[in-house]
Amino acid sequence: RGTLKWRDGRNHVGDFKEGLEHGFGICLVPRRSEDRYDCYKCHWYEGKMRGYGICEYGNDMVYKGYFKDNVRQGFGILENLSAEHPFKYTGQWENDKKNGYGVWEDKDRGERYIGTWLDDHRHGQGIVVTQSGVCYQRTFHADKMVGSGILLLEDDSVYEGNFTEELTFVGKGKLSFANGFILEGTFTNKSGQGLQTHGILNTSNEQLDERITKACHVMFCSQLGLDEFPVEKRWKGIYDQFLEFIHSGCKEETEESFMGFHIQTSKELRKSQEYLFCQRGTEDVSWKTEDILEELVQHQGLESLQNYLEKALKSSLHPLGKLLKALTIAFQATYSGIGANRHLLTMAQEEVKYYAKKIWEFYQGLLHLALEQKGQLPAKCVDGEISDQKACSVILPLILPCFYPELFMLYMLYHEREDDLYCQGIVDLSLFPDIKLLEFLDVQKHLWPLKDLTLTTNQRRSLIKDKCFLSATECLQKLITTVDPREKLVILQKTYEEIESTVSRVVEKDYKLPMDDLLPLLMYVVSRAKIQHLGAEIHLIRDLMDPTNQGGLYDFLLTALE
Repeated sequence: RGTLKWRDGRNHVGDFKEGLEHGFGICLVPRRSEDRYDCYKCHWYEGKMRGYGICEYGNDMVYKGYFKDNVRQGFGILENLSAEHPFKYTGQWENDKKNGYGVWEDKDRGERYIGTWLDDHRHGQGIVVTQSGVCYQRTFHADKMVGSGILLLEDDSVYEGNFTEELTFVGKGKLSFANGFILEGTFTNKSGQGLQTHGILNTSNEQLDERITKACHVMFCSQLGLDEFPVEKRWKGIYDQFLEFIHSGCKEETEESFMGFHIQTSKELRKSQEYLFCQRGTEDVSWKTEDILEELVQHQGLESLQNYLEKALKSSLHPLGKLLKALTIAFQATYSGIGANRHLLTMAQEEVKYYAKKIWEFYQGLLHLALEQKGQLPAKCVDGEISDQKACSVILPLILPCFYPELFMLYMLYHEREDDLYCQGIVDLSLFPDIKLLEFLDVQKHLWPLKDLTLTTNQRRSLIKDKCFLSATECLQKLITTVDPREKLVILQKTYEEIESTVSRVVEKDYKLPMDDLLPLLMYVVSRAKIQHLGAEIHLIRDLMDPTNQGGLYDFLLTALE
């Protein structure tokens, strides 16, 4: 360790090897025109910055990410903290410039750009999401919009054609209204005269229903970004670092250089170095790299593996936990706040599934290395389908809590309309006393649990509410207490068992409910449980449940609930 000072004011404190900066160091570089410094807290390799670092520039910008040969390279976040034009970029860097897939948030304009970059400019396909809820997809060339695009408006209208950054329609275009009307023609916008168009407005009743259905389909199925940004091409910079770490043999001294992204403050970065090289506490000994590899071999049975992975993914000291932290930061940068737009739901959902797949692959990579180091032959590679199933059944439930707030918000926005209708129905049905509701839903009279309607003085049985099937109702209400689709399905099964148990008690024998009896009873329980956003809950379970459950009892019960 040592300090090196240059005549031009540069100052480096850190580790050296054979006369060069090598290892962790802090370097102050004076800015020529101002009385300020750029401060680099970074890893160095043979005299050059390489690996993870945090740079606090003298102009109030901060970069947290990876370097190579003294320039920003790989995944990183650049944030302007000054009050003047605050922004944040999260994404790929190449040769010190924004290049590849990245997310830019302009806090002044209240906009977020999700898409591709070239030499610090938006270039290629991109999605822009605005604070007002409007979003559009366009092609960009050196920061300028080119060609036509698709603009999804907050009132459910869809415009296809050319438009400006101020979202003014220009030139040829087609505007599809939510009511099925279609306006097609040429749009102009002269100052002081508002929007003018020369074209055809189709309002005919002929095939109107078909057009409304089509318009709604376009609006609600306009899930953006799926073809433009294949999920495997997003966040390559995060995965590449982890792969390099595995390929390097998981050497402990290089771990933070490859896997440091979980550290987001300068103070923490300094501490983590002290922790790695000086102050290994006995309580954390199991997260030393050699111990991690040793322990991996011991936890290959399913239950043991799940317990181990749960602990590993929650720890910021385990490589898999560090990877998950970096992916969480990237996910929030895309889909939280302004990015909470229903047209990004499918993009977000497939991203979370892909995270699970990559984490399972990296676990396999670590296990492979651990077995090799013990002189054991790793098992032959399982085929892709089995690997995907493992990712879905083992990893997805463990990582879902990290992404659930943003993901469920997208589900709520996407299913808002049907959930509003459902809520209105629940409000209407809640006015019915128990007997009236059972009658209204066509529940067969011999299945009514009338003994549960305990009367108090001056009370009529026909007016009692919220007493029938109470255990099943309380069971179903637990659906919102967990984020894990597996646990939600178990709650649904228990609700079904509680309904069946109550009916068996009423008819005084074991009673297996046929579908004709189950549906009205399930409607009764759902209407009494009053679960908000039930549509969003059902679709989330359907999309993220273990594929091996498809076609089984869980699938049947979920369909009945739907």
